[in-house]
Amino acid sequence: MATGLTIEGSRILQCDHYILLDSYNQIVKGYLRETDFYYVFQIGIVQYQSALVNALIERWHRKTHMFHFSVGEYAVMLEDVAIILDLPTNDLPVTGLTLNNYEALEAECLDQFDVAPRKTECRGSFIKLTWFRGLKDHLVLADDIHIQSWGSTCLAHLYRALCRVTRVNCKEIDGLLTLLLTRAWIRLPFLAPIPGNLRLFPIANRWRNWEHADHPYRFRSLVHFRRALDNLQE
Repeated sequence: MATGLTIEGSRILQCDHYILLDSYNQIVKGYLRETDFYYVFQIGIVQYQSALVNALIERWHRKTHMFHFSVGEYAVMLEDVAIILDLPTNDLPVTGLTLNNYEALEAECLDQFDVAPRKTECRGSFIKLTWFRGLKDHLVLADDIHIQSWGSTCLAHLYRALCRVTRVNCKEIDGLLTLLLTRAWIRLPFLAPIPGNLRLFPIANRWRNWEHADHPYRFRSLVHFRRALDNLQE
């Protein structure tokens, strides 16, 4: 079985990054609505439960892109992205080449933003987030916004992150852990913290700041979640 952790639990992946949300320029909100990102923008901080994430990753199979339990298999699907994050899933996919040198990144940024980062603000095919944070207050957005299947992109990114952590030398996981955990909490409610208002939408917001109502849940161990998943019954 391809797993992200050793059976003894000697390697616990780090995934608990509690980061305060950035504030957006009010003008940006209109564009967020046009690109179907407005409800995602309104999702608050959903605190992660690292032990549960690790327990799920132990049951992730890279070849099938599914979690394998004693009672069967389940996967995070495109429809889950739609109801949990309210992202569009029925339009053109978001695709593009991986830019692996500074000159290509520079040309792409000049085309998209009319400004490019310095070479020191890039690392391989990545641009440092601090550059985008500095850019956002000065960016003039174009009027011709094209709607794309952002849901597909988010799901693909989650799958990529889950497959990446199957490497034995991987120490942390990134990606849409809010999507991963919320899906698990919906399907396996006995493993979930106390939800807030059950009428909230997107569904991810039902566990916004759950720690205020169920602080002890944060300290449940990997052994606890392993046992609960092993004891699943139909």
